[in-house]
Amino acid sequence: MNTNHYALILAGGSGTRFWPLSRNARPKQLLNLFGGATLLNQTITRLEGLIPKENILILTNTLQESAVREVASELPAENIFAEPAKRDTAPAVALGIALVAARNPEATMVVLPSDQLITDVDAFQSVMADALTAAENNQALVTIGIKPTWPCPSFGYIERGTPASIDGPALDNEPFEVTRFREKPNPELAETFLRQGNFAWNAGMFIWSVPTVTAELAQHTPELAQFIGEIKESTDIKQTVAEKFPTLTPISIDYALMENASRVLNIEATFDWDDVGSWISIAKYLDTQGENNQTNTDLAEIDSENNIVFNARKNSKVALLGVDDLIVVQTDDALLIANRHQADAIKNLMPLLSEDLH
Repeated sequence: MNTNHYALILAGGSGTRFWPLSRNARPKQLLNLFGGATLLNQTITRLEGLIPKENILILTNTLQESAVREVASELPAENIFAEPAKRDTAPAVALGIALVAARNPEATMVVLPSDQLITDVDAFQSVMADALTAAENNQALVTIGIKPTWPCPSFGYIERGTPASIDGPALDNEPFEVTRFREKPNPELAETFLRQGNFAWNAGMFIWSVPTVTAELAQHTPELAQFIGEIKESTDIKQTVAEKFPTLTPISIDYALMENASRVLNIEATFDWDDVGSWISIAKYLDTQGENNQTNTDLAEIDSENNIVFNARKNSKVALLGVDDLIVVQTDDALLIANRHQADAIKNLMPLLSEDLH
């Protein structure tokens, strides 16, 4: 393993899409949704043999810090850092860059979400190793794109141009120049992207060297570059972060950096990928019972089909009679019954619930 390589795992976010199982203090990356390790655990495990464990950093928030430390107990305690305020992805990533730069100003790093399901570890590591090599040998930011399988209007897209001419050793996974980033399209535009064939879903995975990304931030978002410099030079990093981070302008990393960077390369993922964005996404990983009822528990059901049932309450039974297209989620303190076609609107229930259920 290259000790010059680092990983930053982003493990924040809210717990609204998988309510009532998820809560603000325990969002989907901290849940056991698949009968095994949490998504955060899986993200850490995928890096074994690629990134030294002592070089894996996790960025979370104060509400989730305790649970993250519990889940990621194999990492050094000082590698888990909580943002003192919510400031969107660009300040969060800048904080991660600063924490890496304070340890190794010449490092090359990967930035990864903690809430994506990827099972082909070998293919993942092959792509990431090539991305690290490309970033190390070229003054470019590297992204990983997911080949679209349908015209999804909920993802941002990356428009790929010509194959990239790059320095360094030959790669198994060919990089392409990025023409531009495209915001979440309407369904008709998403259809056009799919037909053109040179578009990828933006998976939020970034790879860059610290010198290259700080130079780009200095040019396009000087506030964040200055913040990184202050952290690098600080004699009390926690105190400096507590003072400076809440003053940063909230902005996404795509707007602040990726859409404006001098050169961005894209490598298409050869691994499986699922952002498991709702209960609908989870359903395909559950067992099927009866008439296409997808469940993690043994159901009693009559004349019921296309339901999703997740029972997290011990010693309880779920029975269905004459109902179709429902999402039923039971926990110790809450019960959700929703139309499966309104899965994306579950978050709209939050204002109606007491704070202890958030």
